[in-house]
Amino acid sequence: MTLWRGKEPLVLASQSSARQSLLANAGIEFECDPAEIDERAIQATSGLAAPGDIASLLAREKARVVSVRRQGRYVAGADQTLALGTRIFNKPSGRSQAADQLRALSGHCHELHAAVAVARDGKLLFEHVSIARMTMRRLVDAEIDSYLAEAGAALTSSVGAYQLEGLGVHLFERIEGDHFTILGLPLLELLAFLRSEHLLGV
Repeated sequence: MTLWRGKEPLVLASQSSARQSLLANAGIEFECDPAEIDERAIQATSGLAAPGDIASLLAREKARVVSVRRQGRYVAGADQTLALGTRIFNKPSGRSQAADQLRALSGHCHELHAAVAVARDGKLLFEHVSIARMTMRRLVDAEIDSYLAEAGAALTSSVGAYQLEGLGVHLFERIEGDHFTILGLPLLELLAFLRSEHLLGV
């Protein structure tokens, strides 16, 4: 079943399986066309330091780039940053870096900044950033090693080396923020925009 009323499907400028699942479960007809931009280079040259600003910039750039090559289509770009104080984390490159990230996050509250932007023909139509605050329980090395062994390759696919919808839920003692923000897509705000464009049937 789809609630989508657009003449053509929404384009998602991402290959994130979590974001795809959120859209599919919400009855949104969509196609994936990853932007494949150099996120770290864009971040480095932007001069931005605030995690929400960085997430917004990257979401906008993903939506803009794909909307230029997919003329006439609504394109949604999304990005998420993880910040522990002033330190910003990226996806770990492997198990060793994942362990380092978990040791740094252990026993602390960090923030996830999730941004979504929609563009059409290179023009920004909508953007929004949401924040979730995640308190990780204090972990000893044996617990981190056990988690990493069970999580396997999935640990390098998410910033912070965890996926809350999977085994990562065991790492936390408190969460403040909506589920969609944690998964990297402020879905309620995106749906509100799509309704304002008469693209949804509810």
